[in-house]
Amino acid sequence: MKKVDVSDVQNRLLSLDALRGLAILLMVLSGSIAFGDVLPAWMYHAQVPPPTHTFNPNIAGLTWVDLVFPFFLFSMGAAFPLALSKKLKNSGVLATLGQTIKRYILLIFFAVFTFHSRAWVMTETPATIENIISIGCFLVLFLMFSKTNFERSGFAIGRQILGFALAIAFMWLYPFKDGGFNIFKSDIIIVVLANMAFFGSLIWIFTQHKPWLRVSVLPLVMAIFLSGKVADSWVSQVYNWSPLPWAYTFYYLKYLFIIIPGTFAGDWLLKTKNNSIIIKPSLHTLAITIICLLLVVLNTSMLFTRQLVSNVIITITLAIVLVFLCRKSTLEGVYQNFIYIGIFLLILGLFFEPYEGGIKKDPSTYSYYFVCSGMAFLTIFSIFLVFDFNISFPPNY
Repeated sequence: MKKVDVSDVQNRLLSLDALRGLAILLMVLSGSIAFGDVLPAWMYHAQVPPPTHTFNPNIAGLTWVDLVFPFFLFSMGAAFPLALSKKLKNSGVLATLGQTIKRYILLIFFAVFTFHSRAWVMTETPATIENIISIGCFLVLFLMFSKTNFERSGFAIGRQILGFALAIAFMWLYPFKDGGFNIFKSDIIIVVLANMAFFGSLIWIFTQHKPWLRVSVLPLVMAIFLSGKVADSWVSQVYNWSPLPWAYTFYYLKYLFIIIPGTFAGDWLLKTKNNSIIIKPSLHTLAITIICLLLVVLNTSMLFTRQLVSNVIITITLAIVLVFLCRKSTLEGVYQNFIYIGIFLLILGLFFEPYEGGIKKDPSTYSYYFVCSGMAFLTIFSIFLVFDFNISFPPNY
């Protein structure tokens, strides 16, 4: 028998770090793949197929590249309970809210600055000087955001002030190709992450002991998305209201359908971490691990090849097998939650698949949110069994 040792690896959960690291690794890989007609379509986003890689919003399907962003969002949501519970305990609610607002502002600034620091944003035909300036801007980020254990606090504050001053001066004074600095131009991915970090944190802080209230946020968001399309309605005013359109629009909140399920995974991981709940490795737990990963691979492949009916039949069959194995295994209820919720969200997403023209990353569909969230539950639980409990074959008793 094995149990979680909360003193290992500075009290971190390896599974969450592994999922986040996997998402970042795949993010880098997907951004490094050469365009053209040299690789199959499943090596790219489903909606930008080779050879031209022209975005086509009418293409439905899913590839492994389309899973990178939702898996990262899910791991972000799962990290909220682990990080915020400690902050709330040590600093209190007001200080934690202040840190959440500060993080949001810094991320928005980061998104605007990093976009303008790109050489091809400075000029149509970047030369050596633009690339050197871009590298210099990257070094300025270290002045603003790096932390060390050896420098005095006064020096660190001064260094950060210098970094922000240099960044602001650069954006204000540099003659960018489109007529100067434009605050409406930023790294949209970072802006989305900033909004998810802010709203996801707020929602978890105020619903940490009321999970039913947290879930109720999602149908309200869905209602605003659906009714907000009705012109001249009060809901459309809520949907379109944006006091700072370069930093927030309601449209970004669609990713709460991934963030909020992730917070439940974080709640359950926190429970296992605090209680050192025991898992007894067995053939059942090994089979559960394999089937969870198999569901992720099969759904990604068959949604891409549009084998929709076969995929639903196989998924439901494997889901029934998983439920049976969970009941036969020694897994406690908190672990079975990962399986049951993952299966439910995955199948819910498959039932939503025909809606909005099929599963799509952009514009993202409800099928995309639910399928990816379900896959993320199954993936993180499989990683949890392998990394935190070393489930292997043959199992050790």
